[in-house]
Amino acid sequence: MEKINSNDHEDSKPVVLITGCTGGGIGNALARSFAANSCRVVATSRSRSTMADLDQDPKFFLQELDVQSDESVNRVVNNVLDKFGRIDVLVNNAGVPCVGPLAEIPLSAIQNTFETNVFGSMRMVQAVVPHMATRKRGKIVNIGSVTGLVSGPWNGAYCASKAALHALTDTLRLELGHFGIDVVNVVPGAVKSNIGNSGIAIYNRMPEWKLFKPFEAAIRERALLSQGLRSTPTDEFARHTVAAVLRKNHLHGSHMAVILLPWLLCTIYLSVLETFFLRKQ
Repeated sequence: MEKINSNDHEDSKPVVLITGCTGGGIGNALARSFAANSCRVVATSRSRSTMADLDQDPKFFLQELDVQSDESVNRVVNNVLDKFGRIDVLVNNAGVPCVGPLAEIPLSAIQNTFETNVFGSMRMVQAVVPHMATRKRGKIVNIGSVTGLVSGPWNGAYCASKAALHALTDTLRLELGHFGIDVVNVVPGAVKSNIGNSGIAIYNRMPEWKLFKPFEAAIRERALLSQGLRSTPTDEFARHTVAAVLRKNHLHGSHMAVILLPWLLCTIYLSVLETFFLRKQ
């Protein structure tokens, strides 16, 4: 009987690179779920200390990564290729919230939102595509948002960044299919994570509103809107997402709406909100 190389099983495991794996967030839950599905997971964030719950666990290869930096992205991608020889799945999860009225929010805050949510994802795409194209296989998963489909007040910069990511994903899927690369857009609704705390932290650094001072309480509350009692548990979202991503059959269509109910609720919410605002004028 032919002796089986003990490394064969390890070599067959998909290598998954995930951005934005800070503890308590969606990326962290995705990392744990991919690992539970026999994947070799490269978990990244800007600081290794924010991934303390994954540290010392041999299932994870931790890397510090700033998606706004060409040097940082290229270094991490090269480190992964040196260690594993390939990248099978890229998950662009790193993102930042941005709450405030568009007419007064500093343009630098809007720019930072796009630098992370849009250009950061594209920087990762451009770094891994040459490798995937050479192998004629790979999957890119962009974590979008239902807010990219249904905008609302006080969250315009974030909504616009996710809408841009959705559009880029649709085009990438058409352009990269020729190279055997599948591109998937995950569109979650309200999911439990640390985005609310991040949103409040960023909001606290905003200047005092002028025209919109009377709406200050509502604007601040918008940062926590997705973190209500009915929000989908992070682990549940991650489990369903990972199962769909690892499915061997092709994912039809460019959108994978993992959570449909929040989208319906958000649509109704926007309609009611618009009626309320018009009546107030």
